[in-house]
Amino acid sequence: MHAIILAGGFGTRLRSAVSDVPKPLAPIWDRPFIAWLIGFLAKEGVSGVTLSVHHDWQKIRDYFAVNPSRLPVDYAVEETPLGTGGAIAYALAKLKGTGSVMVLNGDSFVRADYRALYRQHQRSGTSLTMVLREVPDTGRYGRVIEKDGIITSFASGEPGRVGLINAGVYVMQADLFLKHPMSPTFSFEQDFLPPRVASLRPHSFRADDYFIDIGIPADYVRACRELPDVFK
Repeated sequence: MHAIILAGGFGTRLRSAVSDVPKPLAPIWDRPFIAWLIGFLAKEGVSGVTLSVHHDWQKIRDYFAVNPSRLPVDYAVEETPLGTGGAIAYALAKLKGTGSVMVLNGDSFVRADYRALYRQHQRSGTSLTMVLREVPDTGRYGRVIEKDGIITSFASGEPGRVGLINAGVYVMQADLFLKHPMSPTFSFEQDFLPPRVASLRPHSFRADDYFIDIGIPADYVRACRELPDVFK
């Protein structure tokens, strides 16, 4: 089971708290967030990781050169920002593989049984499985509508409204974008998914455990306090 981690963002919202390193290297106690995430993936049966990188990516490479990862790590380096969808497509093309690949955001974490997620995807025959998480306030994220395990639509988030959100973890077939061609630069969440949800019929996988997105300072501070215990 191979994983692609999207780690190329500029981290603009987090700069007031973490300004000297790219967001995936935001320190959580004794190691950066990305190292905690890769350690968790190793426990969940992932065999290798491709980091999709752009902004200050050499700092990520240099960190792992001195602090070897628990998993083999390689890099898909974007010369210019490609958006989340373009970054996934570029990394998939670099892998030159077939079958199923896990894709994760490099600035969020949801604790779930990733082996079970992968098995469900393999059994289903779908080209895309998305991890969903219920949160008490969907205003920051947008909502995902699903019925009987099939995602049917996406809606705007509403402050104070409980709902399911895209938790930023997917299992997809490596040929997904060969069957659904896109321009080199696009957003997976905005440009790819909503117009194709009816034809793709993505399957859902519910996660009910810990979830955090370190993209804003308040949640980064919370992550520093909570994640070392979560990742034990």
